[in-house]
Amino acid sequence: MQFGFLGINYRNAQLAVRDRTSFTDAMKLELFQKAEEAGVDQCMVLSTCNRSEVYYVYERKEQQAQMQRIYEGMFPEVELQEFLMKLSGNEAMAWLFRIAAGLESLVLGEDQILGQVKEALDFSRTMGYSKKELNRIVRDAITCAKQIKTELKISEKPLSVSYIGIKKLEEACGVSGKKILVIGSGKTAALALKYIYEYSGVRVTACSRTYAHARNLREQFPQLEIISYEDWRQAVGDCDIVISATSSPHLVVRREDFTPARPVTLLDLAAPRDIDISFAQDPLATLINLDTLQAIAGENQKERERLVEESRKLIGEKLQETQIWLLQSRMDSTIESLQQRCSGIEEDSFRYLNRKMELGAREQKLLKKVLHASLQRLLREPIQELKRLDSEEEQEEYKRLVRQLFQI
Repeated sequence: MQFGFLGINYRNAQLAVRDRTSFTDAMKLELFQKAEEAGVDQCMVLSTCNRSEVYYVYERKEQQAQMQRIYEGMFPEVELQEFLMKLSGNEAMAWLFRIAAGLESLVLGEDQILGQVKEALDFSRTMGYSKKELNRIVRDAITCAKQIKTELKISEKPLSVSYIGIKKLEEACGVSGKKILVIGSGKTAALALKYIYEYSGVRVTACSRTYAHARNLREQFPQLEIISYEDWRQAVGDCDIVISATSSPHLVVRREDFTPARPVTLLDLAAPRDIDISFAQDPLATLINLDTLQAIAGENQKERERLVEESRKLIGEKLQETQIWLLQSRMDSTIESLQQRCSGIEEDSFRYLNRKMELGAREQKLLKKVLHASLQRLLREPIQELKRLDSEEEQEEYKRLVRQLFQI
């Protein structure tokens, strides 16, 4: 019994290809059914915007090629040969462990993928296509990922300059209860607003050269006050914090437009700059711009990469435990057959002795216990030896011998 993987991801296939290889729930079920017809009855599909992957447990080598044909057949309009990634055995399990921990994500160490792996397993199990082996492998990967996130905290090293910028504001002047002006209405401004509203008591005003765009922000943030772009110079004097995140090719907040009369913190999230760098010389102004934020993001990226190496070591240890379990589990069916054979002998012996000796209820119960204990004692050491086998060749040889010796 082996663990297999095949699929595409953002590393080996561009977005145009990934968009055309996304699985719906109905398509997942169709793939499961076709795999079962090919003798593969344990399957899981992990389908996100960055990957379209299938994990499965198989018995025969030729089933790998069958799974590839089934996968490609799900997307007949897409030529997948050059993009498809295929792994088996320990390499496939190691890939899943790294996926669950976010080590193969576009954003290194991100958390979302772990929930997506859990959902993929839940769907497979609910549909009846995840059994003992697949359940154990995926759950071990999930447990390992949780340990990495708890102990190493990779995802707590932020890479988003918007997030880092708001954190720097908190360090510089505090955010809760502050009056804030946001200039701009694009993705960066919206992301900054998302993080701002995590603080209590903030009063936020926004403006944009395109008034309709600024009003669109209110659909996401109903408490946001919108003013026309021309009014920001009047509004800025009452603000504790000014955030600018426009796509303007020129300075937006210039020295001649605004002279601080009270302490103010300026956050410039734009490239090229929105806020005049000379504000850094004003004793009433604190300026934070992308130079500082990108330096922090760069340091955080390096720290994440260092933590990845520690994560790989932990994955190696946990993966070894899963590998040993999977290797030993290959003997489970033989051990179960051996126990069933002994149970049959135990039952035959009991019926014979009970018929000959006409035992009462108490003696029957005692005889059953003695027969069961005796046969289990006889089996104990052979079963332990079977569980200790650490190579597939030995396992197959012992399976053959057990079947021959015990006629099972």
